[in-house]
Amino acid sequence: MSINTRTKVLLDEWIGRIAVFGLNISARILGKFMRINHSLDMIPQRIVVCKFLGMGSIIQATPLLQSLRKSFPNAQLCFVTSKGNVTLLNSVHVVDEVIPVDDSSVTALLSSTWKALRKLWKLKADLYIDLETYSYYSTAIATMSCARNRFGFYRAERNIRMGVYTHMMFFNSRAPIAQSYLQMARLIGCREIVNDLYSFPVDEKVSAGFRNKVESLMNKKLSEYIVVNPNASDLRIERRWPGENMARLIEQLQARFPQYTILLIGAGNEKDWVRSVYQMISADAKQSVYSTAGLLTLHELFALLKEARLLITNDTGPMHMSFSLRKQTVCLFGPASPTQYGQNPNAFGLYKNIYCSPCVHDFLSPPCKGDNQCMKLISVEEVFRLCERVLNMEQWNPDPSLLENMVFTKHDGHASLGIVNRG
Repeated sequence: MSINTRTKVLLDEWIGRIAVFGLNISARILGKFMRINHSLDMIPQRIVVCKFLGMGSIIQATPLLQSLRKSFPNAQLCFVTSKGNVTLLNSVHVVDEVIPVDDSSVTALLSSTWKALRKLWKLKADLYIDLETYSYYSTAIATMSCARNRFGFYRAERNIRMGVYTHMMFFNSRAPIAQSYLQMARLIGCREIVNDLYSFPVDEKVSAGFRNKVESLMNKKLSEYIVVNPNASDLRIERRWPGENMARLIEQLQARFPQYTILLIGAGNEKDWVRSVYQMISADAKQSVYSTAGLLTLHELFALLKEARLLITNDTGPMHMSFSLRKQTVCLFGPASPTQYGQNPNAFGLYKNIYCSPCVHDFLSPPCKGDNQCMKLISVEEVFRLCERVLNMEQWNPDPSLLENMVFTKHDGHASLGIVNRG
């Protein structure tokens, strides 16, 4: 039986909470008797990083992965994730092994969880870094990994998780997510911090492959183009700008910049939504608009974004892919804060910051029950004006100093780590 994201969240909330409660008691009792040394003085030889959901968050975790590799070059570095992220992580060459969990059905989840745990027990990790902030399932896997040191993020409403990690870091929803991950690296003792997102390689064969597919679709050569991503994953569907707004924007772009082809993108399970947006576009504008939804592999999507003039996107995976490729990106934010997910020198963001936003940091289900006014209030005209400004720039030299300044440091006797000690 297949399970959707909503069902996964409910299972995690109820069954996962009970499991973590039991593991919490067991970990505390065993800790009293075994007296394992949890100091951070020893150089780790086997490191595991875990993030199950969110391709964008995994891309934002690549500075952490690179920092771990630079500081511990001889360590074995593994990544535990859901099956859908394996292709992405296999492209991150600082990772030695990806340990997948198949969450497509209950049977597959149980079977792959057992296999993953067996690998983790064999590995005997010195250090396990859990980047999930809400998941009880992830907490249970971290605990049962039996790693000597287990790091997790602390949230007050998830304080039941406190006893199962050896070290917990306060999760600051106001901080850029990549820097929150890097604060773990500072605590662990990484000597050199890498702040840049991993630069995903795009080879010529992949570039040729995506061009062949797109040109066959268009029945002509592909010249300069703009990429539009109207999607948001079902992990938080409220991040999606209304389809009719996206269609009106495309019409205005086509009229103002007829020299550009406009390519719509989307995964296979997003084809219906992309098709509905395409059907809303006027007949005249459709002459230079094409949908590639479900057509491209992940590597081909990287290649397509790398050669694009501009990406226009909701706050979802392709936005972070574009950031990693150093491409100009117009980003639409609502349920999530651009302070946390849009801190990038190549990002041009729009965000209304209404009273209930950002809700993703505090609610599994949004207070609006899907009526995402935070996205609906972003007008077509202001998105068009922003795109026009970006496209008319003769040269773009991103200035990292434009980013919000926030101090991240390791404890030196005066500054706080953000570490939360378990009681």
